[in-house]
Amino acid sequence: MEGKPLIAIVGRPNVGKSTLFNRITGKQKAIVIDEPGATRDRNYADCRWGGKTFTLIDTGGFEPAANELILTQMREQTNLAIEEADAIIFLMDGREGLTPSDMEIARQLRVRGKSVFYAANKVDGARHEDLLTEFYRLGIDKLYPISAQHGPGVDELMDELTETFPVQEGGTEEQQPTIAVAIVGKPNVGKSSLVNLISRSPRSIANPTPGTTRDAVDTSVKVRGRHYLLIDTAGIRRKSKISLTLEKYSVVQALKAISRCDIALVLIDAAEGMTEQDAKIAGLAIERGKACIIVVNKWDIIEKDNTTIGRYVADIKEKIKFMDFAPIIFVSAVSGQRVPKIFELIDSVYSQYTKRVDTSPLNNLVERALLKNPMGRYHNRSMSVSYATQTGIKPPSFVLFVPSPEGVHFSHERYLANCIREEFGFDKVPLKLIFRKKR
Repeated sequence: MEGKPLIAIVGRPNVGKSTLFNRITGKQKAIVIDEPGATRDRNYADCRWGGKTFTLIDTGGFEPAANELILTQMREQTNLAIEEADAIIFLMDGREGLTPSDMEIARQLRVRGKSVFYAANKVDGARHEDLLTEFYRLGIDKLYPISAQHGPGVDELMDELTETFPVQEGGTEEQQPTIAVAIVGKPNVGKSSLVNLISRSPRSIANPTPGTTRDAVDTSVKVRGRHYLLIDTAGIRRKSKISLTLEKYSVVQALKAISRCDIALVLIDAAEGMTEQDAKIAGLAIERGKACIIVVNKWDIIEKDNTTIGRYVADIKEKIKFMDFAPIIFVSAVSGQRVPKIFELIDSVYSQYTKRVDTSPLNNLVERALLKNPMGRYHNRSMSVSYATQTGIKPPSFVLFVPSPEGVHFSHERYLANCIREEFGFDKVPLKLIFRKKR
């Protein structure tokens, strides 16, 4: 199990999946409403438990025989999460006992052959434990009685579930770290062709290890003495049991690859241009703080004149205004045109993505920027930044201390981010600015 393992919490509506999700993640991220079907989409969070990291998915309620459109869509979303998961927590209601829906879900999970942990929720002490014997009718060896709301039983469940997960170790190779590059995009944009072209080229030493994640194929390559791990979301199979388009499935695929990478190459088809789906995939990368390069593939089949590239670039930037810093490159995975340039771009982006700025020049810049364009007053108090410092890389993250963080207008945040970009050469990567109250 390479990369981050994926755990899905499934069960029928209103058994406490979101409460358990919040308990494990330690964040109030999912919507917890005492009403069936409050969680419609899959909700993702990166978690850590006992030194092991994994991605947790909270799914919408799984009603196996639902006919209402919204319930059917929720079931499809859940099916999708189950398909991707390395382990599944099947949550049932310990007070209600075993229901026909539970039995049907259990049957469907057995067919998938996944690692399933059966948990009965809402069990608060001995008075409820008598109710649990009927769950063993599912033919299971172990049932975990838990209370997602108050915590008992959750530690034991998570300790056993994560027992086989790999412990995250810090990188030892400080000199030249391997750069993890995810190649994402809609089906049929040429992701595999690009990987095959790179890994077959004489400059590269390829070490393909298929199946490291469900459908992704990892390839280690060495270009000009530098190591890269290419994470390809290839091999998207048609899921006969899931009435979902390949499009939707590719977003989940992309998410798995993105969570493991430093830089996402978002491949788009030159003939189609930047579609809504492409923008969504790029958005997933930026949301997770990943650097991004837009790769326009099949450029060889486009009829061109002097203005073609300019028009394409303008169109792409218009559709992804939220990340107009992402570099754009035009290639052909079939002819190999400009493909070597991708690595020059990756190196340049990675160097910005891991760059650190000294505190003194950073504070000088912020002071100059605010003299030129001062912050407005907030609740009749003057606003300024008393101190700024860089707190992290991947992405470069900065903390700025101000009298009232809530008084920082979005336009000012963007202005300061642009000043930092320009001054210190962060023109190709996302930046994270955090405003804290000065003590």
